[in-house]
Amino acid sequence: MKRSGGGGGGTAGDKKKGRRSYADSATDTPPKKQAAKKDVFQIFAEKVRDHKDLESRWAVLQETRVEYFRGKDFVSFLRNHPETKDLLESDKNLETEDIGDVLLRKNLIVRCDRVVKTVRPGKRKLSTWPAHLELFEDQVFSDNDAFFAWTFVNRRPLWQTLLSFCWPVLTLAICLFPVYPLQVKLLILYFCAGVLLLILCLLSLRALVFGTLWIILGKRVWFFPNILAEEATLKELFQFWPKKDEDEHPKWTARLFYALVTVLVIVLLRHHAPDEAARARYQKRVSNIIDDVLEWNPRLALSGMMDKQTEVNVTGSESNVGDGGKVGGDNMAQPQDVEESTISDQFEEEEIRNVEETD
Repeated sequence: MKRSGGGGGGTAGDKKKGRRSYADSATDTPPKKQAAKKDVFQIFAEKVRDHKDLESRWAVLQETRVEYFRGKDFVSFLRNHPETKDLLESDKNLETEDIGDVLLRKNLIVRCDRVVKTVRPGKRKLSTWPAHLELFEDQVFSDNDAFFAWTFVNRRPLWQTLLSFCWPVLTLAICLFPVYPLQVKLLILYFCAGVLLLILCLLSLRALVFGTLWIILGKRVWFFPNILAEEATLKELFQFWPKKDEDEHPKWTARLFYALVTVLVIVLLRHHAPDEAARARYQKRVSNIIDDVLEWNPRLALSGMMDKQTEVNVTGSESNVGDGGKVGGDNMAQPQDVEESTISDQFEEEEIRNVEETD
């Protein structure tokens, strides 16, 4: 009777209302089936992480750099790509919240929270993608301002592995630049100079457009907004359309101040600009440096070393001759010193005799 009563109580507890997480039911499965499901969810997590439609960022979590995504983005991703659930095989009919709970239980993801929870001065709202995260106390999936970081190391594609073997070859090719033919040196020089000039012009144009629109209209417009991003794909790197300005509208006093500073800097640059003679001297100096780099080759370097060694030998022989002459001079000077000392002694003896005679 007690057993039946206890069993009846347990059955009544299982019939309570509310969503039962899949993590609780998974504990009753056999070990082999559970291991198979773990492999399925691992494959699912790797596929979702590598998918380009799931937006993610990089942040620092307890002094560790991690890749994370938002809960609402995960929900919308599975809603727009239901075929991804087919990787779960028998568990493909699970709800998005249940899938998230299983990923948390299997330590494939971990729920995080933003470190800065207050709006900073000059901002309207909290950052959409915070750069610093901390562990959240309740490890339950949610799509309400929740962040989740991947805990496993992402597998590198084959092309990245093959590309890693090319870096030593590229490094060796850079080191061998001085021995390249002149035509190859000119090609590399013009290519690098063109790329550098393109980057500088692009950054200058971005700054000019931003400064003009910020001073005149008070709007922050950055063309190619991700061009200086540390972590960005090629598609995001060359995204031309600027992001929406979410910051507070600048004050007119600040805009006026920076406008005056800009005008003052332009006037000073024009007043202290170098003249034509100084520009020609600087151009000649740079041209000489470039010519020295382009015209260098091992034969000239070896001949220059031989000439330098010859000069050193000639200089050393001349110094030896000079030292010998000096030594010889010193040797010749010794009898003269002896003679001078003898004369002085005779002079002193004559003076002594004269004094004695006088006395």
